[in-house]
Amino acid sequence: MITLHGPGGVVAEGEACAAPPPHGVWLDLVDPSETEIALAEEATGLQVPSRAALSEVERSSRLRRRRDALYLSTPMVSFVPGDLGLRPLGFVLTRERLVSIRFQPLAAFDAVKQRQAERDGLETSVGVLTALMAELVDAMADSLEAMSDALDALSTRVFHFDAGHGEASAPKRRDLALRRILGEIGRRGKALAKLRSALVGLDQMVPYVASEAEAWLGPEDHAHLDTLHLDIASLEEFETRLSETVQFLLDAALGLINIEQNNTFRVLTVVSIIGIPPTLVASMYGMNFKHMPELDWAWGYPYGLAVIALSALAPALWFKLRGWF
Repeated sequence: MITLHGPGGVVAEGEACAAPPPHGVWLDLVDPSETEIALAEEATGLQVPSRAALSEVERSSRLRRRRDALYLSTPMVSFVPGDLGLRPLGFVLTRERLVSIRFQPLAAFDAVKQRQAERDGLETSVGVLTALMAELVDAMADSLEAMSDALDALSTRVFHFDAGHGEASAPKRRDLALRRILGEIGRRGKALAKLRSALVGLDQMVPYVASEAEAWLGPEDHAHLDTLHLDIASLEEFETRLSETVQFLLDAALGLINIEQNNTFRVLTVVSIIGIPPTLVASMYGMNFKHMPELDWAWGYPYGLAVIALSALAPALWFKLRGWF
């Protein structure tokens, strides 16, 4: 989809964008087809980068200048709860016009379009770009705040594990609960890594625009970019703390798993040791010697059973007093 926006809202859509009016400052391409890319290039005289070009990871490919146009790109999360998928987001910025290329719906773009429709002062290409980046930063802040709340809840599950499940719970249920906790920690860590990728991309973009497009910027644009740079830096610090929390919870969950494994081995050890004395007594009386005093004793059989029982009970009582089970 291709739409042209200016002060007052949508200026043109589809093929009508081929002859953009002067007040159309922002051409938005959403998952564009080859026809729409060709139409945008004809309308602006600029080369529109492909999805593969926008997906490049090196800084020189993400931030570059061609003649009087700045080519900017960054990975951007989808902001869909539970699925923060990364897709490339690109901008081509000139003094007169901004071209955005994206491959997913983003609420930040809808918010800026609404502001333009309400004539909220977004009349220049740089003004639209800074507004878009500000909305994206706000969305990332919301996602990180939601992530912080989720990690707090996850921390409660980890450090109140025994209180929530009880020592008497079946080992299979405890194992399943630990697996779920471990999986949740992994998903949170993966989501944080994607948010960090998007933050790093914006963090590189803001100072680049401030330096390369300095001749196009007014005092208000400089102030907005400085504020954005500080906001992104604070979010990166917050994300770092959340990543440390994820690592801490991962270590704690693995510690719980190790404790559960040790408990299993401890039970097996106790059972095996308790079984050794009765086995020794039974094997001794199972020997086929001709002269065994107990063979002719009327109480020999009950005596043998009693010795076997006592030989098992004695180590079991000892382990109980030691607190092994």
